Amino acid sequence: MSLSLHTPRPDLRVIIIGAGTGGLCLAHGLKRAGIDVAVYERDRTRTDGLQGYRVGIDADGSRALHACLPREVFEIFVATCARPPRFFSMVTEHLDELLSLDLPPNPDPITSEKSVSRMTLRQVLLTGLEDVVHFDKTFTHFEQHPDSTVTAWFSDGSSTTADLLVGADGTNSPVRKQYLPQATLRDSGIVGIAGKIPLTDANRDLLPEKIFNGVTMVMAPRGFFSIIHVMEFPWRDEEPTLAAASSDRALLEHWPGLHFDNTRDYLMWGMGGASRNLPSNLLHVRGEALLAIAQDVTRSWSLTFRELQRQTDPTTCFPLNIRTSERLGPWPTSNVTLIGDAIHTMTPGRGVGANTALRDAELLCRKIVAARDGRITLLAGIAAYEAEMR
Repeated sequence: MSLSLHTPRPDLRVIIIGAGTGGLCLAHGLKRAGIDVAVYERDRTRTDGLQGYRVGIDADGSRALHACLPREVFEIFVATCARPPRFFSMVTEHLDELLSLDLPPNPDPITSEKSVSRMTLRQVLLTGLEDVVHFDKTFTHFEQHPDSTVTAWFSDGSSTTADLLVGADGTNSPVRKQYLPQATLRDSGIVGIAGKIPLTDANRDLLPEKIFNGVTMVMAPRGFFSIIHVMEFPWRDEEPTLAAASSDRALLEHWPGLHFDNTRDYLMWGMGGASRNLPSNLLHVRGEALLAIAQDVTRSWSLTFRELQRQTDPTTCFPLNIRTSERLGPWPTSNVTLIGDAIHTMTPGRGVGANTALRDAELLCRKIVAARDGRITLLAGIAAYEAEMR
């Protein structure tokens, strides 16, 4: 006896705008389920738009990836993670300890906390979707039709039509701006600068043990702060290190995205403070001039931190404007919806932005599959997703 309450929709088609973390996770889940899905990304190639710094994947994010990704791609994700931090610490600008918490190890590949290079994570998520992701496609607008389909238009004049359009196009989402013009972003009043340095034998001994093996917040006068995180991966050019199995290396050697990876040991730092205490043009500054601003702000900090900045490649420095979404009430459900930063941009304070996008993707994937199978209507599935997501 059939359990379907509604007409199954085997030909259901989904358009995803944006090849970020949430959009690619959703695409994997839908493709695994046999649903026709296409991703449209404004970057010209898979190597464009890469930021090679850390993102933390918590248990929620990891479970979502495990649910959506093919087994072999999830294995690559786990294999390309850095070693997990052993400590969370707060220190003064002179690196004097204020607080230190031990982070217990968790060997479970699904529920453990993970440190991942943003650049490598994107390449992992693109692996296996080569026939699904279309690059150099800048979305301009959508049109909804009486037959319950929706058409996405692009700047090159092309278009594509599907049953559902998902905006996964980030904080400045054009989909959201058209669909929910009442949704607003608010500046937090905080701006930041990030940079990174490769780890070498010469600089590995610069940091105290807890800082080298942990995530560290630097709390400085005038509200300035910094984060320091070392990314060590379970292999090096000479021999695999830590718990890396030789099979990990063999797995990576056959990974199509390997030549785009960022899995060589490095240290990332970020610093920030109230925008009123930093140059008004900071968000438009790059390279050596941006690094010079960071060095000026931290000139009275620890000699160790200043040495890290001295070793930083100026081309790795970029500014950050910390913004957050205003809470939005329910809206009428339709065949357009949003996931991740496109609908709930978050400050990095709690480190859950990427993980919430992954949770969105897994939840929405389940609802779309249920609609395909006739266990729920598509609009009811989207409404249930949006209610839980909010």
